[in-house]
Amino acid sequence: MNTAILPQRPIQGLPDQLISQIAAGEVVERPSAVVKELLENALDSGASQITVRLEEGGVKRIAITDNGRGIAPEQLALALARHATSKISSLSDLENVSTLGFRGEALASIAAVAGVTLTSRTADAAHAWEIVGSHNGSVAPSSGAPGTTVEVQDLYFNTPARRKFLKSEQTEFAHCAEVVRRIALARPDVSFSLTHNGRVIDQWNICEMAKRSAHILGDGFAEARLALDECAGPLRLHGFAGLPTASKARADGQFFYVNGRFVRDKLLVHAVRAAYQDVLHGDRFPSYVLALELDPALVDVNVHPSKIEVRFRDSRAVHQFVFHAVQRALAQTSATSFGNAPAPQLAADGGLGGAASRGAMRVPEPAQSTFDAPFSPNFQRVPAASYNEFNSEVPQRSADYGVASGSAAAVAQTFYMASASTLAQEEFPLGFALGQLHGVYVLAQNSKGLVLVDMHAAHERILYEQLKTALEAQVAGQEMQVQTLLIPITFYADSVEVSTATENQASLKALGFDIASLSPTTLAVRSVPTLLKNADAQTLARDVLRDLRDYGGSRVLIERRNELLGTLACHTAVRANRILSTPEMNALLRQMEGTERADQCNHGRPTWVQVEIGALDKLFLRGQ
Repeated sequence: MNTAILPQRPIQGLPDQLISQIAAGEVVERPSAVVKELLENALDSGASQITVRLEEGGVKRIAITDNGRGIAPEQLALALARHATSKISSLSDLENVSTLGFRGEALASIAAVAGVTLTSRTADAAHAWEIVGSHNGSVAPSSGAPGTTVEVQDLYFNTPARRKFLKSEQTEFAHCAEVVRRIALARPDVSFSLTHNGRVIDQWNICEMAKRSAHILGDGFAEARLALDECAGPLRLHGFAGLPTASKARADGQFFYVNGRFVRDKLLVHAVRAAYQDVLHGDRFPSYVLALELDPALVDVNVHPSKIEVRFRDSRAVHQFVFHAVQRALAQTSATSFGNAPAPQLAADGGLGGAASRGAMRVPEPAQSTFDAPFSPNFQRVPAASYNEFNSEVPQRSADYGVASGSAAAVAQTFYMASASTLAQEEFPLGFALGQLHGVYVLAQNSKGLVLVDMHAAHERILYEQLKTALEAQVAGQEMQVQTLLIPITFYADSVEVSTATENQASLKALGFDIASLSPTTLAVRSVPTLLKNADAQTLARDVLRDLRDYGGSRVLIERRNELLGTLACHTAVRANRILSTPEMNALLRQMEGTERADQCNHGRPTWVQVEIGALDKLFLRGQ
């Protein structure tokens, strides 16, 4: 350890060159930081076309050309001076920043650690003008089209210690390319071109946001995304949220912008992550391109020199707005999409479990058709089948695989014979059941082709949403629907389980359970939530008690609520190798169409997939 005492020196002002080099340490971390600052200046100038040329990862040369407004020759020297800018002139301007750059430090800091040549021409000028070096350099006539070109050469040539910390050429170029992609993604109204060592790497023409995001994030994201555009007061969130099935093992597909500025904000990341919580596996990361727009006075972008962090005046309101906007977008899944059908309304009657299902939709009665009870227990205008019928033991007879009789069969036959009908295409996206495969998957036919449903995962999602709705209704003052057991279920319990049940009676009651201690080693389950009445009461009780013991009653009901409800739904959902009749399978399909987030179970696995007729034709070489 070096304990040498530095010699006493008098306090003195630092030279301007050293001040700029110190500032450069904050602004110019690596070549990608230079690219970011220069691109932001180009966009602030109103450019619609930007070209980025790099050599040796940006260390040897960075040249960015735009067709913006340009800089008048008498202002070129000021552009390279420290704390000189045209974007703010008062504290009021600083509190209402609407431009990407505003500090007036970027060009001066870059010029302190690299060779800079600034060439610019305004629209009314006869020719371009050029300045080389710092703001002390002379301005000379030059050639060039209207706009500005900033050329940066030999980064850190005069600070070799900083240059030693740079990575390989390929790594530095990757960082530069990522910066260009981020900014290009935010501005589809501007064309971008990226060249490295004389070779064109990327080029994006002016286009719509949907097309630009597909170009940058790939066709996989374009085919698995949801568009959203929501407003609330001064806040607007728009862009694309990737489907949970398009999640990734890394968080490299997440792009969030605040007033056009790419940010990495913990508040916003947490809000989006929370919105995906119910549909995404914990080890996966969603992909999204989201833009938040709000009054500049409500956000402070002057938090960090790199301007990649922001601070909101009302962070809680922003968090809640983003969370609910993304959550609502994810709730509108493919299984609940009814095309051009009339706007759905909340159903008043019960679902499979007997309680009102959040998001359950009323479907208009089809013309010249009626439904038998088993077809759809969820929709108000259709006679309901009981939950017991869906969960009752069905004899494993070949007749169970047949088409339902009566008017239900007529509807199914009409669907098969006229798959292009409005009824089939718009009102029943998942179609009608054909049969079961290995006791695990339901096979159905819709207007597009074949639908494969994982019956356990689908039923698990349905029950999970119903449990959440029932618990939320209880918080709002309504009573939890419980089923009192005719004969209480007793089981052996250790001392920890008995004490947990005794100490958490209020939490158990809130969840719909009545678990009483009969002796120091015996517990009795007297009632369970109605939604779970057909499940193994002993297994449910042990799961609830385990979570109460590990996390405490208040945390289970607040922080761990969804995890617990997911566990209960998983235990209760119909299991593999359970033979379902055709009416029961159709009831499951109708339930899925009326349930939010029905495309995934609460573990993030898909509940159904679509195999289109075209794909089947290719398998059998039809039409070839």
